[in-house]
Amino acid sequence: MRAVIQRVSQANVVVDSVIKGAIDQGLLVLVAVEDTDTKEDIEWLSGKIVRLRIFNDDAGVMNRSVQEVGGGILAISQFTLFASTRKGNRPSYSRSSKPETAIPLYDQLVEQLSQDLGRAVQAGVFGADMKVSLTNDGPVTIIIDTRNRE
Repeated sequence: MRAVIQRVSQANVVVDSVIKGAIDQGLLVLVAVEDTDTKEDIEWLSGKIVRLRIFNDDAGVMNRSVQEVGGGILAISQFTLFASTRKGNRPSYSRSSKPETAIPLYDQLVEQLSQDLGRAVQAGVFGADMKVSLTNDGPVTIIIDTRNRE
């Protein structure tokens, strides 16, 4: 799995002119799934996201997690995170899982995030044409790949 995590002061996702998910302070998480992802990857990634210390403490130092600040999480599926631009100018998305594999894993990640956060996580609609709006706070943007575990 690959995730792009953005610290936001607000974010929402709209599908067919209807808001499907919205948060105030928290994390917008864009997620791509590949066929080799496992339950262990989901658990590791969820734990990392929920405990990532990228919110300011009273001294203005990024030392608090989304959990500690009572923030929300908005998770959005985004297969294009595995784009390969190695050949030509048209990206290849062959590393991204097909929906029959990706949807259950994405749903499991959303459920695991909810469990680890201790409250419901907002989510987009897998495979839909989504309009995502956000106010990146900082800006703070972190990329995590379960294959690298950096």
